[in-house]
Amino acid sequence: MMRNKNKLLIEQLDQKLKAFQNTEDVMVPTKGWIHTIRTALNMTLAQLGAKLNITRQGMKRIEESEEKGTISINTLRQFGEVLELKFVYGFVPKDGTIDSLINKNAEKLASKIVLRTHQNMLLENQGIKEEKIKDLIKDLADEIKREMRKSIWD
Repeated sequence: MMRNKNKLLIEQLDQKLKAFQNTEDVMVPTKGWIHTIRTALNMTLAQLGAKLNITRQGMKRIEESEEKGTISINTLRQFGEVLELKFVYGFVPKDGTIDSLINKNAEKLASKIVLRTHQNMLLENQGIKEEKIKDLIKDLADEIKREMRKSIWD
């Protein structure tokens, strides 16, 4: 029951994140989005600051904080609202899906376990063939994924 629930949650999350897959191609401007959008709109710091009810200097600090990566999500959301822009926030799996992230980690853990066991068996002259090792890793990875062991993230 819990396994099916986890699988469903993962599938739903992957479906939600699908819309963001092409965002890896997006290049964040070096001076930040706020500065880039403001200058593209030919808007002064004072004009944008007035929309946010802050001073020109306060607006400058906001742009600098975005450039440094210390800006708050709330500030970005406010900026979007005053300029009628939709603020989008999320995470995109580097390997395409959450499921592939889980697979990668399950395989890594399974490989570690099987190869450690195989090493011990070699010391006792009981080693197994390479093809059998691959099968054992695949089977164990499937089991780890099915059970969603917490150790997958260690």
